[in-house]
Amino acid sequence: MSNLLTPPADDVFYRFIATPLDRLLAEPQATNPEGKVLALFHRCVAEVPAYRQFLESRGVNPGKITTYAAFHALPLMNKANYMQAYPLPERCQGGSLKGSDRVAVSSGSTGQPTFWPRSVTHERDVAVRFEQVFYDGFRVHERSTLAVVCFALGNWVGGLYTTSCCWHLARKGYPLMVATPGNNKAEIFRVVRELAPHFDQTVLLGYPPFVKDVIDAGAAEGIDWASYHPKLVFAGEVFSEEWRSLMGQLIGSKSPCYDSASLYGTADGGVLGNETPFSIAIRRWLAQHPDAARSLFGESRLPTLVQYDPTSRFFETHEGTLVVSGENSVPLIRYHIADKGGILGFDEMWRFLKGQGVDSLSELGLDENFQPRNLPFVYVFGRADFTVSYYGANIYPENVTVGLEQPEIMAWVTGKFVLETQETEAGDKYLHITVELLPGIETAPEMAPVIAASIRTQLLRLNSEFANYTPEDRKAPRVTQRLFADPEYFPAGVKHRYTRRQAHEPGNS
Repeated sequence: MSNLLTPPADDVFYRFIATPLDRLLAEPQATNPEGKVLALFHRCVAEVPAYRQFLESRGVNPGKITTYAAFHALPLMNKANYMQAYPLPERCQGGSLKGSDRVAVSSGSTGQPTFWPRSVTHERDVAVRFEQVFYDGFRVHERSTLAVVCFALGNWVGGLYTTSCCWHLARKGYPLMVATPGNNKAEIFRVVRELAPHFDQTVLLGYPPFVKDVIDAGAAEGIDWASYHPKLVFAGEVFSEEWRSLMGQLIGSKSPCYDSASLYGTADGGVLGNETPFSIAIRRWLAQHPDAARSLFGESRLPTLVQYDPTSRFFETHEGTLVVSGENSVPLIRYHIADKGGILGFDEMWRFLKGQGVDSLSELGLDENFQPRNLPFVYVFGRADFTVSYYGANIYPENVTVGLEQPEIMAWVTGKFVLETQETEAGDKYLHITVELLPGIETAPEMAPVIAASIRTQLLRLNSEFANYTPEDRKAPRVTQRLFADPEYFPAGVKHRYTRRQAHEPGNS
């Protein structure tokens, strides 16, 4: 029996499979996103008991929400006031779990883990995001492709969601085989050695630090990555363009805008947007023009920049953070995901670029024959404020990352670090950075000043507050080296935190 909110799964997937990507992505141009999200709101009022109660408790009369302006004034939902305040079935379409056939669990980094039921029906929109990456960047319709899922498998959202969406692409007819070794390096290497030689290209999908670990460890075991024409799909973390370039060197890539892509996704909303060759080219240009990036984003750090379909995931901003609406087993209506960021229209982005003197795709490093998708942009700095205040300057981990990702430095370090401020015995504050060395690299006194100088150079280039607020004799950070997987600073199997608020005694410097 069909549901008022969504058509039967077979209809959705027949349409997905039968419709070329160009037509799927033309829909936003022919659809009014504001009208569609307003219609979603009224369907949720009719079909989702928890949402009716949510509005009632806040004195909202749904019958008066007839314009987008009225919709925009609706109360924000979040995990605390909605997801944890109402029973799970009542948050689902139809007030029941019957329409869901799978479940994901969020990490619980903001508190109690949350269960997110899903239906295969709602993977259609997310599968389009994967299709866009594989088609526009990796040319999967022209090349036989091995997709190796390196996300952890289990209830966590990344691994099985990625696997399922890649299977949908194979079902659509693309020459794609999906392997699922998860985050087991030995299994990944076994899959690559056995299967990759039979395909035109191999795609590794995983969290950025883990994919780098896979590339490094595989090369150490004799895997010639370049021979497999690798492509990389990332999610979960912001990384620098220097890091993307480094990864390109490690895999033999000559086309950074086409050989990798990052997904912006959450357990609650699925994949909300994806990098495109156009967004990557813009970001790489901005990385070389920090003043322009600061003018566009308002900060010295570079956010993830993706394009999105506003008829699938509708973004708004609230006090510099992101709000999203979209269909799901647990529909989201003005859901505050609390990621710091903003949105930019396609034409708005072009106007900005032209205002900076960029008049053509070739100036961004793209072929003039490339046709960017006319989709808006969302930029994301990340969930929490991990800045460190130093002489009144906000120091971002992303600024330090660029200093560590210079080629000569990456021969020594993994890229993981801990940023903190400490004080001398005399009470003078200094910037302290603990870095993790690569496996097999021992601490050496001569490396610390070289690393510190690289970080200082990039802080001065990227962070105007640091350059102007910090006394000259306090601009050089002190660097401590720790061996790979140091249990105090870099314990294995634990999600890494790049900042610490409390001082720790430095180790070997």
